[in-house]
Amino acid sequence: MVKIGIITGSTRDARVNTQVAEYLLNKAKDIQGAEFEIVDIKDFNLPALNENVPAAMANKQYETPEAKAWSEKVDSLDGFIFVTPEYNKNVSPSLLNAIAYLAPEFSNKAAGIVSYGSTLGVAANFALRTTLSNFNVAVVGPFGAFSLFTDFEQMSTFAPAEVHEPTIQAVLATTVAWSTALKTLRN
Repeated sequence: MVKIGIITGSTRDARVNTQVAEYLLNKAKDIQGAEFEIVDIKDFNLPALNENVPAAMANKQYETPEAKAWSEKVDSLDGFIFVTPEYNKNVSPSLLNAIAYLAPEFSNKAAGIVSYGSTLGVAANFALRTTLSNFNVAVVGPFGAFSLFTDFEQMSTFAPAEVHEPTIQAVLATTVAWSTALKTLRN
């Protein structure tokens, strides 16, 4: 059994990110061999990155209690589904900040990406792929992409079109398969 964290990518008060994460958690209930949970980066209250030692060199010895709790959570997971909004053709600053706090906790794990935005969040998806590759995260090929105009009512209530179902199932199943395989590498 692998543990997959559905990582929220926004900390804004008006975010719709958690609705997408809940949708994914619901879709994951039939996936065999994995336990899914929502990991809300807002719950960790990470300040702007200000650690004295870069994460790649810190050997999981972080200074702030927030970073320590975040490290323990990410370390406990075998894989991830990142739910990212697109801000200015990029990933949200809060998600980039959360990722930048860590390094070895992400290594040799798998990730799926589900994005959303006015242009489906595709630019954020590609930016996140590049960022995660720096940590030796294997990002699966299929990805979810939702439009703020057609998959959200008034850009605030998530109501995805049924056409996304096969792609979302592929993201979930492939992330579980790759996470299972990579777990043997880490062991």
